[in-house]
Amino acid sequence: MIKPAPRWAVVAAHAVPLVALPSGLWRIGLVTGFPDWYGEHVWTAWERPYVLLLSLVSEGLALLTLGLVRPWGEVVPGWVPLLGGRRIPVAAAVVPAAVGAFLVFTLLGYAALNQLLHLVEPLNDTGEALPNSGPGFWLLLACYLPLFAWGPLLAAVTVAYYRRRRGAGPNSAVSRGFQSVGGSADGSRSPASSASSSVTREVSRWTSWTASR
Repeated sequence: MIKPAPRWAVVAAHAVPLVALPSGLWRIGLVTGFPDWYGEHVWTAWERPYVLLLSLVSEGLALLTLGLVRPWGEVVPGWVPLLGGRRIPVAAAVVPAAVGAFLVFTLLGYAALNQLLHLVEPLNDTGEALPNSGPGFWLLLACYLPLFAWGPLLAAVTVAYYRRRRGAGPNSAVSRGFQSVGGSADGSRSPASSASSSVTREVSRWTSWTASR
């Protein structure tokens, strides 16, 4: 049985959707025009749906972090057709999470450097600049600065998930289970437990062979 996620990992996983939420609310505010600190902006037909979809997708991806500390991130829920009840491979969760943490950290870092160094032209080609003073500026900072915690938080939770699923560490579920059948912390086993394990293996092999006939 997989041991529960450590409390710090649970807290960190729940923090990820929270740090992503303010920026999404900011973008929704842009679409609705409240507050209107960007002046008169003529929205094209695709811009409003794109901004709304960006907010929904980013928050949805942030919520997926909870799977790294919840049972549905270890075993596919039973209501999922065909796959319900199957154990999720460790790599199937760790690889996307690690890539996501890297991309979030890299893209946000690039965006910050671009804003400071002006590496490329602003995306808003209408000439409207981001607010650089007043309440709009401070609200922008308050909404987007928390995003820089997304990458490190996701990376930490991913490492905790990997260690927990792989049974790393002397206090892991694998170590406890090994000791419970007669093993010791240094890997030695009693003769009785070795004999019992041998019998169990032979019975398992015989059962598998019979079922294959």
